[in-house]
Amino acid sequence: MVLEQWEQSLPSVFQSLLRGGYLAVQTFFILSGFVLARSYATTKWNRKSLIKFGMARFARVYPVYALSLVLISWFVAETMAKPDRTVVQKFALLGDYGFVLLGWMGGLAVGWNTPAWSLSCEIFFYLCFPLLFLWLRKGSLPRILAALAISLVTPILLAHAGVPPVWKPILHLSDFLAGIAAAGLFEMLTRYLPSLRRRGYLIYVPASIAFVALITHPHAMYGTFADLNTALRPLNVALLIGLGLGDAYLVRLLSTKTIEYLGKASYSMYILHVPILWWFSRLTLHLIGPPPHLLNGIGYLACVVAISIVAFEKVETPANDWIRNWTTERLQRAPEPHTVFMPDSMPEPLIAQA
Repeated sequence: MVLEQWEQSLPSVFQSLLRGGYLAVQTFFILSGFVLARSYATTKWNRKSLIKFGMARFARVYPVYALSLVLISWFVAETMAKPDRTVVQKFALLGDYGFVLLGWMGGLAVGWNTPAWSLSCEIFFYLCFPLLFLWLRKGSLPRILAALAISLVTPILLAHAGVPPVWKPILHLSDFLAGIAAAGLFEMLTRYLPSLRRRGYLIYVPASIAFVALITHPHAMYGTFADLNTALRPLNVALLIGLGLGDAYLVRLLSTKTIEYLGKASYSMYILHVPILWWFSRLTLHLIGPPPHLLNGIGYLACVVAISIVAFEKVETPANDWIRNWTTERLQRAPEPHTVFMPDSMPEPLIAQA
């Protein structure tokens, strides 16, 4: 939006890549399933662990989202004051945003924080995760391949069955399932083909090339049963596994303190960048006037990074720690529950914090 004039001056290939940036949300969904499967690989599932899992997911998602609601509250009040909606419609809007239902209800024609639809998907994925993980816990190759096949076929079947496109959590559950299956496949590759360690480029380089080719030439999917998201799903799985295997140069590059820190603040950046855009556009319109230009866009990006870092330090991290500690303290006072599930095997140690 802010950089549109600059973007239109670029070669068509780069324009396609920038306009296809939204497709990376699928990468995030698959990564989410991958990280959760790796992080909870040795979990004994019982009442306490389910409560801790649910509260940890809430702590990870909602505090910064609540901050985003505060940031857009002025614009929400402006919308509520207009007479173009009924009282019921206005309360429905507030409920959809407050309870993170955007992924089920569509765009809602307000755009206060459009990326929040993906949080509806994540919450639905969290509810499904224990069952999906139990199904894939043994990690046998046939079961993993079956899960990957299901993740490819299911969205096509749902689309042909007439499932409304606004029910995004159901349509994107296949991405999350593909991520859990990718974790199992990654475990098998590192166990039985250790020579692939630090040779991930053999997988992620061709996957990246195919990824870019599809985004820049989406017409290749015309006339097929699948859409672009379906074609990108196996490439995302391959890309994730290849990056997980790593290589000497890439590991050093992605392990720097700056990259790691920005990665930690990336969720705040993702969920706050549109509320910040509302304020930035409103203020710059009065100070500079239309149309936005490249310098204006760079200033917006700088504001997003700076505010996201502050939100990560002052809101996300303290709230996350407090909710998790509060949950742990309450559960320690409760009697020991009966264990529901004990994994058959013990995978390698936890590699990432969900």
